[in-house]
Amino acid sequence: MKIARASSRCYHATSNTTKPDPFSCSRIQRDPIRELHGHFIRTHQHTNPKPMSRVIKSYALSNKSLHKARLAFSKITRPTLPIWNQMIRGLSQSDYPVDALNLFDKMRDSDMRGDNLTFIFVCKACSKISDVLYGKRVHVHVTKLGFGSYLYVCNALIHMYGFCGEIRYSRKVFDEMPERDLVSWNSLICAYSQCANYDDVLGLFNAMRVENITADAVTMVKVILACNYLGEFKLLDSMVDYIEGNFVEIDVYLGNTLIDVYGRRGLISLARSFFNRIINKNAVSWNAMIIGTAKSGDLLSAKKLFDEMPQRDVISWTSMIIGYAQANRHNDAIGLFEKMMMSSVKPDRIVLASVLSSCAHLGRLDLGKYVHDYIKNNNYYIKSDIYVENALIDMYCKCGSVENALTVFSSMKEKDSVSWTSVISGLAVNGESNRALELFSRMLSEGIKPIHGTFIGILLACVHSGLVEKGLEFFNSMRRDYGLEPETRHYGCVVDLFCRGANLLKAYEFIKNMPIEPDIVVWRILLSGCKVHGDLVLAKIASEKLLELDPTNGGNYVLSCNLFSSADRWDEAIRIRELMEKEGDVVRPLGLSFLETSGGIFDKCVGFSERLGS
Repeated sequence: MKIARASSRCYHATSNTTKPDPFSCSRIQRDPIRELHGHFIRTHQHTNPKPMSRVIKSYALSNKSLHKARLAFSKITRPTLPIWNQMIRGLSQSDYPVDALNLFDKMRDSDMRGDNLTFIFVCKACSKISDVLYGKRVHVHVTKLGFGSYLYVCNALIHMYGFCGEIRYSRKVFDEMPERDLVSWNSLICAYSQCANYDDVLGLFNAMRVENITADAVTMVKVILACNYLGEFKLLDSMVDYIEGNFVEIDVYLGNTLIDVYGRRGLISLARSFFNRIINKNAVSWNAMIIGTAKSGDLLSAKKLFDEMPQRDVISWTSMIIGYAQANRHNDAIGLFEKMMMSSVKPDRIVLASVLSSCAHLGRLDLGKYVHDYIKNNNYYIKSDIYVENALIDMYCKCGSVENALTVFSSMKEKDSVSWTSVISGLAVNGESNRALELFSRMLSEGIKPIHGTFIGILLACVHSGLVEKGLEFFNSMRRDYGLEPETRHYGCVVDLFCRGANLLKAYEFIKNMPIEPDIVVWRILLSGCKVHGDLVLAKIASEKLLELDPTNGGNYVLSCNLFSSADRWDEAIRIRELMEKEGDVVRPLGLSFLETSGGIFDKCVGFSERLGS
């Protein structure tokens, strides 16, 4: 009666009871299997395998109740083969597959041989832990007990050998099968794909078509990926025709694969058509579509997809932030990162490195320090690896905080060429040329091979210090000592080196003798040097080259015009302005100044006419 009265109280909405009712209906959740187990315990049937079979099967198929299955199994005096199978099956698909193998050994010790189902589950456990030696023992038992011709057992063996990297054994089992079904073909195709044998994936698919076996979504996922990895894009497109012609269902896995493949190729409309056809989209579907759209440069559509997502994960946020950063929309990248932090989504190392890069471009030292502090305070899940540490060094250097960059550099457990290059270049750009040269010597003494970027930093250090001869020696050592072919930017540094030392004629001769075609940057460096040192003859040559190579860039006209007007050569200045007006489609440059306040970052644009003082 007390229970009845307590139960009736749960239906009175106007009850004044403040304490939670232990008998409330909302707290009573019936579990038929648990009740059945309890009944067997009360009636002393819990040691009998026949009635307990249903209980153990239900417990074993759920990770949450697997411990109950273990306990119930331990109470059974003489487990039958179905009960052994249920336990091995449950353990094989759990987080403890090795326990399935141990239980199989225990089963054999109890003189229980096993059947075809046993070996299917044991093969699955071997696949999960890649224990091919145990798998080969299982294969011997399969053969001895006469299960070698069983279709599903052979399929399990093919799958097991493939996931263990023993593709020869997978193929041998496949070739010896008296009959095959679609799963047999898919198992071997998946095995080839697992071992990155993409030519064999396509070869087996062709053999499958000869046998008039129609592929399903599983087959096509592997075939599409093989075409993509091999760069067989025409074949890939024909596979889409195969999917349509054979009415292959585009499930979420095949759909996601097609979205990713076509998104990476920049065929966004096609990727979007597959995205729209997926009925049960998951986070991978949305993320693949966002990544492809952002990569194509359509950040507006990518952001629209991002906003429409039912639920965002860290990859969703990362994809948009990286998309903004790579498109030089660094303010948007930082703004989205701030929203991400407010949404309580934990950033990973990839997004943090991307945000640090945006901070470097905008000079946002405050946010860069915040990110650094966040990494230090959350090192239990963010491991500050070399990728993040290099981004920190780059950010601190570009924000002018060289000492912080050196602190990060000194604390690094592992340094690569990028680490050394970042800090050397940072020191050079921030006027610490001597320290940059010292660090370069230390880099070489530690056996770290310099890269192209390292020599940019070293040449900049020589430029700022006026070390012409030393700079030339470093430049010549690139090819001679390290096998690095100088690039245009290295030649530009040498031209700058000559210009800073007032050796304009040498700079011009150096440009004329370059083995590669000098670009506009090289000529612009020479023109700037001519402006500093008042060499109007070479200035005219450099100016004409600039306007010839890049006639639509208004900055070239501004630089040339200012140079001649400052030397009172108004005829040349007017001529250049007239050339600009005549060209018609010249992009007029804007001078952009940034002002950071507590309310955000503001900018002021100065137009071409204002800069010329007109």
